[in-house]
Amino acid sequence: MNDLIGRVFSFEKSTFPASGELFAKLSSQGQNPKALMISCADSRVVPEQILQAQPGDLFVCRNAGNIVPPYSTMNGGVSSTVEYAVMALGVRDIIVCGHSDCGAMKALSNPEGLDKMPNVAAWLRHGTAAEHIVSACSGHLHGKDRARAIALENVIAQLSHLRTHPSVAAAIARGEMALHGWFVDIGEGQVLGLDGTTNKFVPLREDQPLPVALPATRRIDNETYLAEAAE
Repeated sequence: MNDLIGRVFSFEKSTFPASGELFAKLSSQGQNPKALMISCADSRVVPEQILQAQPGDLFVCRNAGNIVPPYSTMNGGVSSTVEYAVMALGVRDIIVCGHSDCGAMKALSNPEGLDKMPNVAAWLRHGTAAEHIVSACSGHLHGKDRARAIALENVIAQLSHLRTHPSVAAAIARGEMALHGWFVDIGEGQVLGLDGTTNKFVPLREDQPLPVALPATRRIDNETYLAEAAE
């Protein structure tokens, strides 16, 4: 039997008994995750490991290229996951997480190999803005440097798409939602975060404030509309 599949027996015999109290609580009280993480499906990037999360801590959506289609584009797994996380689970933080050496970003950088994968090619069109920005503004980059630049820009592009989702837009307006853009450097074991003030990715450091792409700040209230109507 495949060694990976065989490890399920270890979960039942060792992992579950060691955390029996936690699983009992999750079973009886349901889930209350602290954040939604939208990450790449790459096997080298494990959201729960990066955040050192326990069962019940993190709601996760994984796909090729950590893509978030704009709301009007399609009703798919990502859109449904976002809507459920925000409206049913009350998640107040969403992280879009890219990473180094990403195959999806390499394909965006050089799409020649996608001829036989039409579904992948169509999916990655949601990252076209990232590729265009790098081509237009950093045309001197090639190879790994170009793919890395596209991966970073793709995080920003997907955050923009995320804001087109009504549930997210309303939560942001109420000051109930913060958005985070992360980038995992696999080789360095380092996580970079997008600072929305400087629009730069900076390393996450324990002794430094956490960089946030869009902090939770209330924008809309009834008084605002009443004041505007009175003018």
